[in-house]
Amino acid sequence: MAGSAGVGVPGTGAADPVAYPGAGGGAGRPGAEEAGARPAGTLAGGLLRTARPRQWMKNCLVLAAPFAAAKLLSPAEGVRLAVVLVLFTACAAAVYLINDARDADADRAHPVKCRRPVASGLVPVAVAYTTGAVLAVLAVTTAVVFCNPDTALLLAGYVVMQLAYCVWLKHILVVDLAIVTTGFLMRAMAGGIALEIDLSRWFLITSGFGALFMVAAKRYSELVLMSSRQDPGASRSLLGSYTTGYLRFVWQLAAGVAVLAYCLWAMETGGRPHGLLPWRQLSMIPFTLSVLRYAVFADAGSAGAPEDVVLRDRALLVIALGWGVLYVLAVVNQ
Repeated sequence: MAGSAGVGVPGTGAADPVAYPGAGGGAGRPGAEEAGARPAGTLAGGLLRTARPRQWMKNCLVLAAPFAAAKLLSPAEGVRLAVVLVLFTACAAAVYLINDARDADADRAHPVKCRRPVASGLVPVAVAYTTGAVLAVLAVTTAVVFCNPDTALLLAGYVVMQLAYCVWLKHILVVDLAIVTTGFLMRAMAGGIALEIDLSRWFLITSGFGALFMVAAKRYSELVLMSSRQDPGASRSLLGSYTTGYLRFVWQLAAGVAVLAYCLWAMETGGRPHGLLPWRQLSMIPFTLSVLRYAVFADAGSAGAPEDVVLRDRALLVIALGWGVLYVLAVVNQ
């Protein structure tokens, strides 16, 4: 994730970074590293940086399905879920390694991406390819042994889809949005498939369109920043083919469908309260508020990396905590 350029965030009084995939942790100042300079760091450290540890938080979505199903886990199921989390992280790291190895030549010509460990020469291209392939194969094989064939198939499908995205699909309008969204949805499904939980249609719809909302909001923010700087080289090549109006339409549509699907799920229990109050129905309030709050960042063009938006906005964290409390109460009293 890139570090750097910021767009003012309403209500925070600070600049919130809009991250670009593939950029290094620095501010991307040309000339900070002389051409031909020996790359600093160790091979192991370079491999770790290429695996994008900051992105691993996304893989916590594998916990979503068991939580949404209100399933109490046995010790064995808890271990299996932890294994799935590790395996999905390994698959994501494999994709990053292979992608950086493939793009090494192009990255060397980029003022920011040239600092990537593979592009800078810290990690040899062959080592990146080999490590990525080994991680992918081990993850799928381990899933067969410790989980079930369906989980292994999901992980294999994720790796193949992401590699196809890196090579080809990221250059196709709309399809690129669908692929990134599907990657989030597959994460959300993984825990349920590993524990053989029936995935609710409302869970899939809410997760899918919620992911599309955040993906389109991020693209919209990147395009706003790119346009303001008139620097097409600062972001993904396909981004300039979109318009801000179209991406705004996508994230607004996705936000509406996600909220509607969640409300329909919450109302499935009927109008009678379970326990003291209708906790499940009341959870619609913080869920809707969270979408509206996130939309503030999207509308301002400052909805960069989802994890950055969520973790840096206290109001959003408080709303999420309120939703969690209401959902737990709904589960306890159902």
